[in-house]
Amino acid sequence: MSLTGKTALITGGVKNLGADIARALAPLGASLALHYNSDKSKGDAESLEKEFKDKYPDTKVKFYQGNLTTEAAVEKLFTNVKSDFGKIDIVINTVGKVLKKQITDVTEAEYDEMFAINSKCAFFILKASAKYVEDGGRVVTIVTALLAAFTGYYSSYAGSKAPVEHFTRAVSKELQPRLISVNAVAPGPMDTPFFYPQESPEAVAYHKSQGLGGRLTDTKDIAPLVKFLVTEGGWITGQTIFANGGYTTR
Repeated sequence: MSLTGKTALITGGVKNLGADIARALAPLGASLALHYNSDKSKGDAESLEKEFKDKYPDTKVKFYQGNLTTEAAVEKLFTNVKSDFGKIDIVINTVGKVLKKQITDVTEAEYDEMFAINSKCAFFILKASAKYVEDGGRVVTIVTALLAAFTGYYSSYAGSKAPVEHFTRAVSKELQPRLISVNAVAPGPMDTPFFYPQESPEAVAYHKSQGLGGRLTDTKDIAPLVKFLVTEGGWITGQTIFANGGYTTR
């Protein structure tokens, strides 16, 4: 299915899963608005820009930097993208932060940060999507397979991702008359630099043992699913799809 003439905004879109989703959509002809959070990711943005210029010289790609934990910042991103591209057809939110701690060790500042990044940011991206995405558009948010797990140490992480399921369901109903699908995708622990800092070798081995093939989720396992949801799978809406190699289910 071609995405020629469509504009896709991907938050957290210059490395890891976000970049692989961009790589999945670029060959379909989509114009890409790729967001990143901080100067630390500027090099990734420049590298991805060069890659796309070499592989897809006719594809329009623009990069946007910003901390999306305020409504004003989210609104600014969406209005800038609409101004630059003329419209927004697809929004994919990959922004997230992991914290693994016993609840007695989680500080108030950490709690506030986790909910700002994982919950508040997702809420206002969905709100902006409801305002700016064209009729017939697609919206996908990345959550976590831990939403179907019964475990300790991830109270602030899974807890701050959990509301996104309810946001997704509500917004999918609100946007149903406009034929906009809204879904959440729940990967298992992903083999990216975000995963390892808080995990011991024993924990990594356990997480691997719970997935199909004895491995972690790869970003390339998830990017094709997101591509499907924004193309042929557009009739699917209001769902949380657990794509984690059998790591968890409901």
